[in-house]
Amino acid sequence: MSKKSIYFLLPGLTFGGAERVISILANEIDRAKFEPTIVLFNKKGFPVDQLKSDINVIDFRIDRIRFAIFRVLKLIFNKQPDIVFGGWGEVSVLLAPFIKLFPKIKFIARETNVVSEHVTRKEILFFYRFYNNFHQIIAQSDDMKNDLIQNFRISENRIVKINNPVDFDLINQMKSQTINLGFDKSYKNIVAIGNLSPRKGFDLLLNVMNDLKEENIKLTILGDGAFKEELLQQKETLNLDNVIFKGNVPNPFVYLKEADLFILSSRYEGFPNVLLEAGACGTYSLANNCQGGINEIIQNKINGEIYSIEDTKGFAEKIKTILTENHSSEDIINSIHSRFSKEIIIKKYETIFESI
Repeated sequence: MSKKSIYFLLPGLTFGGAERVISILANEIDRAKFEPTIVLFNKKGFPVDQLKSDINVIDFRIDRIRFAIFRVLKLIFNKQPDIVFGGWGEVSVLLAPFIKLFPKIKFIARETNVVSEHVTRKEILFFYRFYNNFHQIIAQSDDMKNDLIQNFRISENRIVKINNPVDFDLINQMKSQTINLGFDKSYKNIVAIGNLSPRKGFDLLLNVMNDLKEENIKLTILGDGAFKEELLQQKETLNLDNVIFKGNVPNPFVYLKEADLFILSSRYEGFPNVLLEAGACGTYSLANNCQGGINEIIQNKINGEIYSIEDTKGFAEKIKTILTENHSSEDIINSIHSRFSKEIIIKKYETIFESI
């Protein structure tokens, strides 16, 4: 049996959740059955050195997704891979109208968000009319799957739910590194991680921290983004000495491991890798009650809890209560490993690749 060639499409330029998932997938799928190629619109900022040496990487050196689609079509026409895998929502949806030009090739889309929450531009929403052209669509959570069916009329039999994988080998290696985090051990240290955008709800979390000023609790936020100045201004206005913005860090896993609590304050998610990673580091989580598979990750009182961050005072009280409790790191890690380890999730992807 000949190997199936798979072209994974990604915008590059960042290394967020989608890029991490596709990297794990390309690294780990069975080489006796599949030949992976990663096509990056721009590899700047993408840690290509973390990919296995037998993975072919194609770099278009184009910053704007819409300008890269025609390069993608030309590449598909010339190379004729067995499977084209859109690893990022906007990449996939712009490709959708052209799928019928390639009758011998199978196309898979991996959606990255609850679309009705995330996509606002009318020109992008228009392309979702063609999403049923994909032979298979991967949704990471029930929320995402239901949104596609109910709001975009995607055929249910085209959608398969596959959660995100966790690379315990990488996390165990990185969380063991010795790094000076600057945590004040006379305080309880809580951590939040994400792009500084309104979607991540850090403005809501700062309001919560305003109610915790008198407590021995400090919040460290890792990440950067367009909303940074607004958040720094809010911190100054509220006079929050208990909040530290660290920016991007090369190894967030040490912060997660050493944290007393991880907070997910997002207004919505797709299927948050960082919540999985906090659990993989053995750290208990408190997550906002938002769409995006949160209730599929959190096992109540085992690896975390869910509470609405819109109730600022209630969320602050929840933080205080959790920080007085003991939680088993081993149980937290097992909760994630037993459901989301890369070995479990990759088998599900391989079943799709083989059967399509």
